[in-house]
Amino acid sequence: MDPSPIIPDEVLEAAIGGYPLYPYGTHGLGHWARVLENGMRLAPLTGADPVVVALFAVLHDCRRHNEGTDPGHGRRGAEVVDQLEGRIAALSPQGSALLRFACAHHTDGTVHDDPTLGTCWDADRLDLGRVGIRPRPGLLCTAAARDEEVIRWATERARHAAEPAFVEEYWSGFVAADRAGGPESR
Repeated sequence: MDPSPIIPDEVLEAAIGGYPLYPYGTHGLGHWARVLENGMRLAPLTGADPVVVALFAVLHDCRRHNEGTDPGHGRRGAEVVDQLEGRIAALSPQGSALLRFACAHHTDGTVHDDPTLGTCWDADRLDLGRVGIRPRPGLLCTAAARDEEVIRWATERARHAAEPAFVEEYWSGFVAADRAGGPESR
C-alpha cells in the first residue's frame, strides 16, 4: 500500500519547501515516510483519524532548525498547520485542532489517551531506532504500538533506514522542485 496519496501536494510543498535541513537527514523525508507507514499500520487498530495521522507524519518535524535538540520545532510545525488552515478538504476543524496539538507537543514525552494523538506520537516514537533507541512500551500511548511485534518491525526498519518507494518516486520531486525554484520544475 502506498499511503502517500492521502497527503495533498500542497502539504508536501509546504513541508518540503520550507524544510531548512538536508532532506535526507535524520529528521527528513525517510523519517517522515516511516512515521507515515507506522501511523497507517496503527490507525486501523487504534481508531485514529488517518488523515490527521498522515499529515502529522510530514508536518511534525518540517520546521526543525537542526538535527539535535531543537526546542520549539513542534510548535513551528503546528504553525504550518495554521498556514494550511481551510485548504485541506479532508481535514475537519476538529482534525485540524488535533493535528496542531499533536505537532506542538510531540516532544513533550507524555502519553495521551486520545486515539489520534496517541497514534501520531507512537508513529514517531516507533522510529527512534534510526538514532539507536529502542522504543520503550511504557512511553507509547496505544496498545497497538506496545505490541512487541510492532516495536520489532518498526525498530528494524528504522535501524536500516528503510525508505518506502514513494519517497524516491514521488516526494523527491518536491525536493527537486524546491531546489530548482518551484513546483513547475516537477
